[in-house]
Amino acid sequence: MHRFLGDDFLLTTRTGKALYCNIAKDLPIVDYHCHIDPADVASDRIYSNPTQLWLSHDHYKWRLMRANGIDEAFITGGADDFCKFEQWAQVLEKAAGNPLYVWSHMELKRFFGYAGHLTGSNARDVWDFCMEKIGSGIRASALLKTAGVRLLCTTDDPASDLSWHRKYRSDPNRTIRMLPAFRPDRILAAEKETFPQYLEELSAASGVEVIDFSSLRRALDARMDFFSDNGCVISDHGLSAFHFRTWSEAEIDEILRSRLQKAEITAAQQQTYLSAVLCFLAASYDKRGWAMQLHFGVNRNVNSAMFGLLGPDTGFDCIGGGISYQEVALFLDRMQSQNALPKTVLYSIEPGDNAAIDSLIHCFPSPGIASKVQHGASWWFNDHKEGIRQHLSSLASQGLLGTFIGMLTDSRSLLSYVRHDYFRRILCDYLGALVDTGEFPNDPQLLENLVKDISYRNCLSYFGLEIDESSNFNAMQQGGNHVTD
Repeated sequence: MHRFLGDDFLLTTRTGKALYCNIAKDLPIVDYHCHIDPADVASDRIYSNPTQLWLSHDHYKWRLMRANGIDEAFITGGADDFCKFEQWAQVLEKAAGNPLYVWSHMELKRFFGYAGHLTGSNARDVWDFCMEKIGSGIRASALLKTAGVRLLCTTDDPASDLSWHRKYRSDPNRTIRMLPAFRPDRILAAEKETFPQYLEELSAASGVEVIDFSSLRRALDARMDFFSDNGCVISDHGLSAFHFRTWSEAEIDEILRSRLQKAEITAAQQQTYLSAVLCFLAASYDKRGWAMQLHFGVNRNVNSAMFGLLGPDTGFDCIGGGISYQEVALFLDRMQSQNALPKTVLYSIEPGDNAAIDSLIHCFPSPGIASKVQHGASWWFNDHKEGIRQHLSSLASQGLLGTFIGMLTDSRSLLSYVRHDYFRRILCDYLGALVDTGEFPNDPQLLENLVKDISYRNCLSYFGLEIDESSNFNAMQQGGNHVTD
């Protein structure tokens, strides 16, 4: 019988355990896509209690608390922080099999040195244990150091002044790299009520008044140049659906004029507009050497009442599905035929899309670039044990697992970096099983290269990122070296 979160946690093979313990456990973390607030890192935010760390940003946990019938006051409302923590502890008692159960306990163990399991009945004792470790407060920098993070990329609107990024870059005491990523979702959503106001924001930020497609391109170019000057090499797009249509300049001009006058547009016009702007952006990324990430298929804000009360990204999104990979292929083909296809990472929230993506990505190779089009890591509702294993197996079956750019957090929480450890254990177990069943040789050097490449080296090469690998502060392992050691 395996001990709860023991050394062999998620490791079912002897070879897999050896790969994890001897290679993967202490590797650095490069988080190329997250939603951490750059202000928290740049200001070295101080967290005063476990609830601030655990529950203030994490809509994964909020969903589970609501599933247990907990009143919103104890989730996003004004209830006492300990009471919120106690409610979460009671939820965990019922969460067997949910990744949040093991993630939560990995976080307790990693960051606080607590090796037991949390329940409603011992919530006060665990709270007091953590508070003793926290003392007068835990800084963001200490959490990142404990997690072993060397570099993270945040998610930033094109109109952002990147003030926190610029402040952080000027700090001589910073220990990790933090870079912006270009996230132009608001400029792609021409159908939204807030779109005309956003055009004004973009105009003010860029110094270019947006009145037509030509001026929109100039405004976006100006913002991309600004982001490049501040270290950006990655873009990201959250697309509920994906459609690819042909267009003319006159059509896009008419759509923009209509929206500037606050007139509604049809679904077909929105799809045409999105196609034109996304093609312009993709070519612009390629010109700058940026990579493009495309996240597909989320059905967002399905509970309109709660959206009105709490806003977006609060736990009321679900799997949408329905992506046409024929249209994705048309988009990739257009960019490829124009010699303007950037490095591209495709993510789907629908687990059934694995095979479609894995068959598509290798249709667009590029000499000198390993897997120019990538199947991104198991995302959101799929970043659990079964989802990660299915992703690895599908990718390996149809392509080159060894070129995969690996795990990310996609999280707003500084404690979520245990998910890299979770992923690495599953990866090592998968490779170990191939060895132990005779499907791959027990060649130490080959295996070490696979583990290191997938864990962090591939993403550095793919995105053109650099870290100082000589610094020995990585502590992403079970056991000691928590934030207060």
